[in-house]
Amino acid sequence: MLDNGFTYCDLQCKECSHDIGLLFPDWQEGDERLVILVPHDDDALLGAGYLIQAVQANGGDVYLIILCDGSAGYSVREDKETIVALRRAETSAAYQALRLTEDHILRCDYPDFSLSAYMGWRLIDGSPGTMQRILPALRGLQVTRLLVPNGYQEHIDHEATERIGCYDGPQVGDPVLPEAGLAPPVRSMLQYAVWGDFSPMDAFVCGRQSGLRANRAILAPPEAELKVMEGLLAFRSQARIIEGIVSMREARKNKGGWLELYLDLKPRPGVDYGPYHSVIEQMSVV
Repeated sequence: MLDNGFTYCDLQCKECSHDIGLLFPDWQEGDERLVILVPHDDDALLGAGYLIQAVQANGGDVYLIILCDGSAGYSVREDKETIVALRRAETSAAYQALRLTEDHILRCDYPDFSLSAYMGWRLIDGSPGTMQRILPALRGLQVTRLLVPNGYQEHIDHEATERIGCYDGPQVGDPVLPEAGLAPPVRSMLQYAVWGDFSPMDAFVCGRQSGLRANRAILAPPEAELKVMEGLLAFRSQARIIEGIVSMREARKNKGGWLELYLDLKPRPGVDYGPYHSVIEQMSVV
């Protein structure tokens, strides 16, 4: 069990460990590739900055697939024509703070606030949809773990990215569309919150308090937060836009470290027929 300063928590079972397997079951050091689907370039830093560092500390590789181009991410009109190029440069600089090099960052360049219009394998006009880019990318990287953003009332592009991950991710290991490559199934998936809380559905179903919507967490050492902040400062064009989100980061501080929350995600839940059999067996035919 490796103690590298990170503590992993199962909030459903109320267990803590220095073993990353509590977040990613059957973790295989040296053979793990985490892919993070990122709606906008700064979202992975804001919502999964500690997890990126924890995966690296446990012998895993991290890749980002950034869906949107950042074209609406300006707060000064004069930046409108240059914002996409500016944010590309800022993104490269920002993730260097977390030791993510440019070859670990894939960009799709769909327009901001419009991602949902591009979802699917083929669009109504016959042009390729997001799946024709995401599925080959995931298979090509031989992804073992997939991280998708919280789509619950955060942002329309976050919602679309969540749906893309939940439906394209399970297709990675399916024997369909072989021209998109072949790969083993994704071992597990997590959801990360960029700035908003998760849906209460899992808490209700699993019997947690409604205020405990996440079911997994990391407690990170102070140096992990310092690296995230170093990266965020590289997004100079976003300073005014994310100012409020950054200012709230102090609320993450816990006596055991800095807190980052996730939701264990099972996008293809099977049907448990047992309860149905039990109910039907107690019924009488009238």
